[in-house]
Amino acid sequence: MKRVLQTTLIAGAAASLAMMPVGLAFRAAGLRVGYYGPKFAALYIAEPSRLILIAQHFVLGWLSALPLVLLIARTHPRWSPLWLGALYGAAYYIAVNSLALPLYFHDPAPWTLGAAVILPSLIVHLVFGVMVGVFGGRAFRAGASPS
Repeated sequence: MKRVLQTTLIAGAAASLAMMPVGLAFRAAGLRVGYYGPKFAALYIAEPSRLILIAQHFVLGWLSALPLVLLIARTHPRWSPLWLGALYGAAYYIAVNSLALPLYFHDPAPWTLGAAVILPSLIVHLVFGVMVGVFGGRAFRAGASPS
């Protein structure tokens, strides 16, 4: 369990960092990405600062990485951590960002808004999942020393 928690913290932080430049590039191109971060933070802080949004980003990254790290720990080496990560990232986007959050905040579903809304967030979540897969695969590969 110690390795799972350590891997979750490291992989979640690395994946949270990796998705930031991708998201910033999409935002610089005028595309919608990171739309729900401020909305979610506003549930517990009236006017969340950038520092609060960044802290929330990492906490959500750690919480979101944990199920994938557990799955990798249980299935590695039978299943590719990279493919699991990509599938997880896509499933996470579908379940959370395209269904749960729009329903909760009474927003239109992304698929009603078009590819320019779907693709940036989907790609960012794929980056997240693949990065957790990379770190999870390294932590649980055959012969990895327990930490």
